[in-house]
Amino acid sequence: MSISRDEDVLGGEPRIEGTRVGVRHVAARVVDNDRSPAHVADQLEISLSEVYEALSYYYAHVEEMREFERENEAAFERIHESSLKPKETIQ
Repeated sequence: MSISRDEDVLGGEPRIEGTRVGVRHVAARVVDNDRSPAHVADQLEISLSEVYEALSYYYAHVEEMREFERENEAAFERIHESSLKPKETIQ
């Protein structure tokens, strides 16, 4: 088991090899949402050791993870700005 990257999966973000579970997905649940690693393993159907491996990668590459988050937020903002909006509000 290990962390891998492939431009065709999750846009090249680090993920648990053989899955589509990104390191950021695991970290968001454990770090940001205060879920236990065992709960996250159960919810994502991965092993507890894979959760800890993803967290280890996350903490060893914090700036890289933050950059992926910034890129992701910028992409969502671009999509939001370019989406169609109603001409007038309905009351």
